[in-house]
Amino acid sequence: MIGALAAVFALAAGGFSAHVDNPWFPLRPGTTYVSVGTKDGKAARDVTQVTHAVATIGGAPCAVVSDRLYLNGKLEERTTDWYSQDARGTVWYFGEQTAELDRRGNVETTEGSWQAGVDGARPGVFMPASPRVGMSFRQEFAKGVAADHFRVRARIDHRLLMTTEWTPLEPGVLDHKTYAWGIGTAFELTVKGGDERLELERVTRG
Repeated sequence: MIGALAAVFALAAGGFSAHVDNPWFPLRPGTTYVSVGTKDGKAARDVTQVTHAVATIGGAPCAVVSDRLYLNGKLEERTTDWYSQDARGTVWYFGEQTAELDRRGNVETTEGSWQAGVDGARPGVFMPASPRVGMSFRQEFAKGVAADHFRVRARIDHRLLMTTEWTPLEPGVLDHKTYAWGIGTAFELTVKGGDERLELERVTRG
């Protein structure tokens, strides 16, 4: 069952669609994003692929996105994310299935996984249709598991959008992200409580 907040927005906006074309976070099937940088003192490479699959999560059709994080060349984390867009162009985050792996590739933990409609979890706003400086939203609604928030801190014409992200589950951590118009996530930096830095290296269209 779709959470109460999402249901209100779905009704007002005319429902959800797996076709995500918000220019700040477009999810064109077959697109692969490769970002490089560092995390925990190790060389990091993050490979994100927008699949052609559509999953029904919390009653809504969602684009399925695969994310693979490699540290020093070894796969450390694999995640499947679910996104849907309402008729007004706002992108909603419907959950993730994530797994952290050990050196042998075995699953160590799936902590952080959540799904809208399960155990009271609800979708959150990932990218508003018309983001403005000062806007703030919750991206995730899964008690004790996922509670990310973000605020729009700067916008440079129709080229770049900068946000600050945090979660009450990790009060000492603060991240900055930059989104590029027509591309999506271009830069990520942990400015407090960590040393993660990822910069978009290339985008390929399938």
